[in-house]
Amino acid sequence: MKICVDLEKCQSHGQCAIAAPELFSFDAEGKLRWVKEPPVEQQATAEAAADACPEQAITIGT
Repeated sequence: MKICVDLEKCQSHGQCAIAAPELFSFDAEGKLRWVKEPPVEQQATAEAAADACPEQAITIGT
């Protein structure tokens, strides 16, 4: 599984980090960091983060 974030769409609302803090976070400079290839066991969590994104900037793929 792969998580892709369109950084041009992302507005740093942080909903992904709230929904899936084990997969998404912000660094000290406020830049989004994420696990790009999490284990498949975290797919539901990744999908919840994608659903929570108000900008629809997150896609989950294989």
